[in-house]
Formats: sequence, structure tokens, C-alpha cells
Amino acid sequence: MPLLEFVNFYLVPGIVLGAIYAVGAIGITLVFGILRFAHFAHGDMATFGAFAALALVSAGMDPWTALPLAMAVTAGVAIGVDKTFYDYLKERPKIVTVMASLGVALMLRSVVQVVWGVDPKAYATGIVRPDDYFGLLLRPRELYTLAAVALIVVGLALFLGRTKWGKAMRAMSDNPDLARLSGVDNRKVTMLTWAIVGALCAAAGFLLGIHAEVHSMMGWELLLPMFAAAIVGGVGRVGGAVLGGLIVGLAEELSIFILPAQYKAATAFALLLLILLVRPRGLLNGKVL
Repeated sequence: MPLLEFVNFYLVPGIVLGAIYAVGAIGITLVFGILRFAHFAHGDMATFGAFAALALVSAGMDPWTALPLAMAVTAGVAIGVDKTFYDYLKERPKIVTVMASLGVALMLRSVVQVVWGVDPKAYATGIVRPDDYFGLLLRPRELYTLAAVALIVVGLALFLGRTKWGKAMRAMSDNPDLARLSGVDNRKVTMLTWAIVGALCAAAGFLLGIHAEVHSMMGWELLLPMFAAAIVGGVGRVGGAVLGGLIVGLAEELSIFILPAQYKAATAFALLLLILLVRPRGLLNGKVL
């Protein structure tokens, strides 16, 4: 197989898909690193964000302009979900909150199905031909996706590393009690965390939908790859989530060389099992944030 053909039809789609998984995995690792539980409503929150963007696009807005607004709306929904369903469980064992997140997932999915229906929908119709960059074939949406993911990752890294509230989030992830004694308002940090997680969910759902279509079960299908990406890279590490997302995305696209295409989704599960058996703390050793 010629090198350019391999890059255009396997490597580029794998990197784009991995970048989308990375955005979702960052949200998972933030919830686990700061709030200490696995959030199983993550995928359906991404679905809600994707449909929120669709509603804006249906009103005549450009999809890429609708993305920041959908992220803001989903951030508000995430805060509301925390206040309504998770906050009063914070003194209970974390497994109770995990089970509650399954219920939240079902509720969010039902809202999407009632409001938008169960039929697949798209942000835009028609065939978009790729542009040729010295033999490298890239569609505008692929370039925009990679640029958006890079902007999100760099912006979040700068926020966590250089701002007051970012450092407060890191302090809370290290030791919530010590952070509170040091003057950190843990309730505000929790609210900020959910706002960021909701925005990341919307971005992941939108970016996945713009490359294919949006439907009510897309979040459920997205959940396993996102969790696999977070665990492969090392739960609790933002950089690990990015690395894990790229690994899972590339593995899915390259798996068709040894597996039938319909088994592509099983690749994330196989990687998850492998990393849990060989290196349970992940490739980057799970260092918090």
C-alpha cells in the first residue's frame, strides 16, 4: 500500500477520531481526579451537547459558531445535574453517585429522544471533497476539528497551570481536605469542574457528529472509547487522556487490517483489558492533573 494512501485513509481519520475521544476523556479524568467517581452519564451529556448545537444550526447558525454556545448551554446543564442529583450524595459512598450517574444518563437520553426524536440527523448535507495539500487529503472539517481540539487542550492546560482557579482545582484533586483548610472553596471548584466537564462533553459530541451524524444513542457508543482513552493514558492526567485518545482512535482505524470493520468498536474494549492487565495505572502512571 502506498504511504500517502495509508496516511490519507487510515492515519488521518485515526488521529481525528482520537482527538475527539481525547476531548471526552479529559472530562472523564477531571471528574475522577477532582470529584473521585466514574461519571457514566458522560456520553449522554455529550449527546445532549451535540443536539443543543443541532438546534442552533437548525435556527440558521453556522455549526462552528454554534459550538461555543452549545458548550455554554451544556456547561449549565452539567452544573444543574450536579446540584440536583449528585450534590446531596457527596457524603455517601462514591458507588452511590456512580449508580446515580447511570440514572442521569438514562434521563438525558430520554430528554434527547423526546425533544429531537430517535432518527439520525446531520449538521450539514452533501458531499465535501477533501483539499489536496501536497498529496495529503484533508477536509475542512478535519482541519477545524484538530484546531479546535488543540485550542481546547492548550487552553485547559494553561488554565490549570497558571490561573488561581486552575491551581485550586489541582489542589482539590491532590487533597480536598487540605485544600479546604488552605482557603479553597471546594463548592465553587466543584461547580467550575462541572462547567468545564459539560463544555468538554458538548465539544466531543459536536465534533463526533459533524464527521458523521447525530443520534440519541451516540453517547452510549462514545462512552467506552472515552473511558478506555482515560484509562490507557492514566486516569487523572489531562495529558494522559490526550495520549490515550490518540492511541484508541488510531487503534480503531488500524484494526481493520486484522479484524472485520464491524468489530472496530471492540478495539477500545481490547485495549482497556490489555492496559488493566499490564499497566493498571496507565501509560503516564495516573499522576493527578
